Amino acid sequence: MTTLEQAPADRAHIPLTHPRLPQRAEWIVAAIAAAFGALLLVLGVGTVGAAILAGISFLVVLPVWSLAIEGRRGATDRLMTGLIWTTFIVAIVPLASLLWRVIDQGAGRIDGTFLSYSFFKTQIDQPVGIYHAIIGTLLVTLGAALISVPVGVMAAVYLVEYGKKNKIAKVITFLVDVMTGIPSIVAGLFAFAVFTLIFGPAYVSGFGGSVALSLLMIPIVVRATEEMLMLVPDELREAAYALGTPKWKTIVRIVLPTALGGILTGITLATSRVIGETAPLLLIAGATDRTNMNPFDGAMTTLPVLIYGQNVRGDAPAEAIAWGAAFILILIVMVLNLVARIVGKIFAPKKG
Repeated sequence: MTTLEQAPADRAHIPLTHPRLPQRAEWIVAAIAAAFGALLLVLGVGTVGAAILAGISFLVVLPVWSLAIEGRRGATDRLMTGLIWTTFIVAIVPLASLLWRVIDQGAGRIDGTFLSYSFFKTQIDQPVGIYHAIIGTLLVTLGAALISVPVGVMAAVYLVEYGKKNKIAKVITFLVDVMTGIPSIVAGLFAFAVFTLIFGPAYVSGFGGSVALSLLMIPIVVRATEEMLMLVPDELREAAYALGTPKWKTIVRIVLPTALGGILTGITLATSRVIGETAPLLLIAGATDRTNMNPFDGAMTTLPVLIYGQNVRGDAPAEAIAWGAAFILILIVMVLNLVARIVGKIFAPKKG
């Protein structure tokens, strides 16, 4: 009968598992860091300084503890994970603080009167509102979108489907890159100069503001659409060509619907980028206390211009109006993002 030989007692034992920190180690260290931050607050350190020192203590204590128990590899993993979470918190805290401040200061100002009256008074005791600025914002932004979306999408289609990196495509790509970085005031000066040459001095209109904003929207739409079109697999195009489908029909019926979700996201980002612009509209769109429904004639107030004007005044009623207008502006941007996501899901190609 064969017997199994026992391993020598002096042979080195190789463990199959490594020691690990407790499952809630991150929360334990976070509690210690929070207690350290609270102690710093008691000692007179400011809130920001205490938060920074508490975060640094968390990033130091957890990797050191891990190095002692788990080794260098585990400590590196926990350090990088902590740095990622820290950068995320650093990015989200200002945004959350801004949203909270706007909601806290502006939401209480919103009522039916504030949304249905303009600054133009027909009676001495008539209340004022931002209705004229809301209408101006929507009309000017809509005009900019009507100009930018067709131009931007068709330019991206040419670059991806027809250009194939020829000289014209390279020139267009270079100009788009340059336009992406131009200051908004330059776009306003360009629109102001063009309309002054055509219609004479002192010309202001909402359409002029739309033209200025379109200069800022077009490069964003081009870039977003171009990236989405390049993500469409070439196999879809080749299959359509093999079935005898013309190239223009392949683009319209296959390529664009496949990339529609990303294109809509890019258009929404471009709209959100320009809806808060002030400098170009001060130059070419002007400001008025009346509600102007005609974007081709007369000054047209937008929410950013109204907010700027109220901050220049600086008194308490003007500040309340500015916060209320800022709240409505953020609400409009959120609604635009929500609509874009819903439309993208509806028209996106079905899978499975």
